[in-house]
Amino acid sequence: MAKEAAAAAASSSPPPPCFTNPWKYHVFLSFRGEDTRCNFTGHLCRALRQKGINTFMDNCLSRGEEISTALLKAIEESRISVIVFSENYASSMWCLDELVKILDCEKSNQQTVIPVFYKVSPSDVRDQKGCFGDGLAGLECNYKDNVDKIHKWRAALSEAANLSGWPLSDKHEDESKLIHNIVEGISAQVINRTYLDVAEYPVGIESRAQEINNLLHVGRNDVRMVGLWGTGGIGKSTIAKAVYNLISHNFECSCFLSKVRESSMTDKGLAKLQKTLLYEILGGDKLKVANVDKGITLIKERLSSKRILLVLDDVNDMRQLRCLAGGSDGWFGIGSRIIITTRDKKLLTAHHHNISIYEVKKLNYHEALELFSWNAFKSNGPLDGYAKLADHAIRHAQGLPLVLRVLGSHLYRESRDQWQAILDGLIKSREIQDVFKISYDALDEIVKEVFLDIACFFKGGSSNYVIEILEGCELNPKHSIDVLIQKALVNIDHGFIWMHDLVEEMGKEVVRQQSPNDPGERSRLWFHDDVYRVLTENTGTKNITGIKVQLLESDNEICLSATTFSNMKNLKIFINCNGRFSGAVDYLPNNLRFVDWPECPLKSLPPNFNPKNLVLLNMRNSQITGFREGFKFVGFAGKKTKFMEWYMAPSERE
Repeated sequence: MAKEAAAAAASSSPPPPCFTNPWKYHVFLSFRGEDTRCNFTGHLCRALRQKGINTFMDNCLSRGEEISTALLKAIEESRISVIVFSENYASSMWCLDELVKILDCEKSNQQTVIPVFYKVSPSDVRDQKGCFGDGLAGLECNYKDNVDKIHKWRAALSEAANLSGWPLSDKHEDESKLIHNIVEGISAQVINRTYLDVAEYPVGIESRAQEINNLLHVGRNDVRMVGLWGTGGIGKSTIAKAVYNLISHNFECSCFLSKVRESSMTDKGLAKLQKTLLYEILGGDKLKVANVDKGITLIKERLSSKRILLVLDDVNDMRQLRCLAGGSDGWFGIGSRIIITTRDKKLLTAHHHNISIYEVKKLNYHEALELFSWNAFKSNGPLDGYAKLADHAIRHAQGLPLVLRVLGSHLYRESRDQWQAILDGLIKSREIQDVFKISYDALDEIVKEVFLDIACFFKGGSSNYVIEILEGCELNPKHSIDVLIQKALVNIDHGFIWMHDLVEEMGKEVVRQQSPNDPGERSRLWFHDDVYRVLTENTGTKNITGIKVQLLESDNEICLSATTFSNMKNLKIFINCNGRFSGAVDYLPNNLRFVDWPECPLKSLPPNFNPKNLVLLNMRNSQITGFREGFKFVGFAGKKTKFMEWYMAPSERE
């Protein structure tokens, strides 16, 4: 199988990424070499590159009668062109040909053009007077028979001189300041238009993104909203990223807010999203968003005149839309476009009467076969002998890209006998979650424990932080996470651990089924009703290894009793996100490894609490005024203790 896969990979390359960064260079510099190569333009090029801005400067291309193909290609592949107009610029036909090409690309490729008037007057460039008139007059003598070329040069000079640019007069002495301002301005453009990673194997994305683009009607003088609606795992977020990459250059500013549902469970989280939106659009302005209501006012005040592209990804509540996108009137400038992805069609229709809804379609059979094959075989089709097995898999996946990717990754490098066994179980199941359950069932027991802890408690956490905690729980998390990545059950993104919602839900369903009717008998608690019930009714048991308190704002305060934790002998993880507690306890399990309990109501730790393997204790802003004598030495002497955080008001510290 390994040899066959290697041969297939060698004979077939992955499909090229679509709607990714089309630019090879950030900046193309157009200049007259004898005027500025060794001074202003040379210094500008060096400053841009030091800032991390990929800059093309023609230092070695040979000059002929016509501008070279390599130079034309460099112009086409540059996001921004900087034209340094200097005294002898108009006497060079190559510079003028470059200028014509640059302005053509500005129109056809939506590129940005920035003129710099280096010791020349913009009016001289515009009207071809002074040195620019003299330079063109000299060229006209050589091109008497090519009136069209002369006309194009003159028109290009006039057009470029009318663009917003940077002047540097003869009397201007501080060239370094001008270079700094140009670099900072270009840097802001480069940063604000970063392209998003779409997909490793972008099968079926291009056609769907183009259909959405047709609904957006970019360029019309109105404000439009388009909603991407479909079931989980169908590729809404992936397609939204592709559309974002495709059209973001048409707008003054753009912002892609991912994981809106996950990030806005509280008012604080929603206000943070508003702050992110304002920062992404306004750049360096650091606005304080004290609350959601102030955020709404700031968005309407600051963004109402800006033509923006906004993507709200994974919306599940009407309030998210009202606080982040409001309506089409008054929130954003004319020409703005808002894209929303959601599983709830009613949210879209209820939010705005004129919203266009795009139902994301499942992959057709051929698309599904190709996507599955790239993940299962690293080629665009099944290997010999696997066609029927692949057919079973993709038919059961029902065209869901996420399921195809996860299943293909799970079956990669497996023998036909193993495939058949896995697919036999797959075919018997009807729910999409069963696809992920098959991957879960194939894991070793210790890997399962790590997976369930991530699904229930640590999704979105720092990978290093999660590994530190789970090592304290003796679960060998580094190896386990590597296995989970290989099986496409989790992924690491910029140092944080993530899993798809369907995968997360599958893991939580595994825990729920441990005791469908009695949450106190399960291994992990996270659902607000279950947590509240177990802690207030003292129904916890030795089966519980972890609790995450994340209540709804409407939930009551949790009143603890002396025996709340008495039966939870194996509790290792206790995380309080937003619970309000009262009362006191006489017992905390010595098996605890990770306690994150800000504003803990306890006046002191129980006298018999002796957690020798504790990894972290965080009780900032708690009522505890100090440790009992000897606690620091006895309670934290175990070999597993890696670190400890203790937060109290300065006046209360010992």
